[in-house]
Amino acid sequence: MRAATNAARLVTQILTGEVWPPLADRNGARPDADGQAFLLPGMGGVTLGVHCGDPATGYAADHLEPGLSIRHRDPRANMALQFLTCVGNTVRTASGAEGFVIGQHAYVLADLPEEALAEVTVGDPVTVVARGQGLRLTDHPALTVKNCSPELVERMPGGTRADGRLEVHVAATVPAEAVGAGAGMASEFANTDLMGAYAGLSEDLSLGLEGLRIGDFVAVEDADHRFGRGYRSGYVTIGVISTGHCMLHGHGPGPSSLITGPAEAFHLVRSPDANLEVIR
Repeated sequence: MRAATNAARLVTQILTGEVWPPLADRNGARPDADGQAFLLPGMGGVTLGVHCGDPATGYAADHLEPGLSIRHRDPRANMALQFLTCVGNTVRTASGAEGFVIGQHAYVLADLPEEALAEVTVGDPVTVVARGQGLRLTDHPALTVKNCSPELVERMPGGTRADGRLEVHVAATVPAEAVGAGAGMASEFANTDLMGAYAGLSEDLSLGLEGLRIGDFVAVEDADHRFGRGYRSGYVTIGVISTGHCMLHGHGPGPSSLITGPAEAFHLVRSPDANLEVIR
């Protein structure tokens, strides 16, 4: 049974931003986890060729942001864009092309068809149809929803089980020790980087997460994201992988927070098809 929500009581706001340019400092190169210098593309701009369902790792990139990286010039309006935009919300470009939000990082990230992305450039305005903050799962009071549109909840496999737990399908379970950058931050802002999550790492750095894809739903163990992001034994946070390959130590592909609460309130089903592609 689909999980009941208070979706009928939510409001929709139209937010705006623009495609933000890639940025760099004058030093250029940075060190990877083994101290080797690298200079690679990643954050900002329009990133072609990487979409939901594609591998999150294996690219010559650092802090890879798929699709559009969207920001507002006014700092406070930009924070509203970060806090109010939810995964699954519709985005529209100036040409009328449509896509959807896949998560937050330093920017709001949106996936569009490849042919539409090829027509967008830095500085183009983007509209976000923001709806979802304030969403509650009315039959699951122990669970807190974060950054999740009601349309996404409606389309995610699973729902309320006869035993009262929320069934959620995930592509991977993430151990607590994988959590890197992003811990301690507001769970409505940016995401949590996962260390040890890509091929080519030495054995002492790998955590078995090399197969993650952009858009995968994951369950982060012992993670409480109700009031920020931190460790709490016996809690689980459901997230969606919104960023890709990172080279900096303590960083990696990152999930944006969706649903968090006590582990016993969930029934997790491992499924390789648990990906944001369900909302296309």
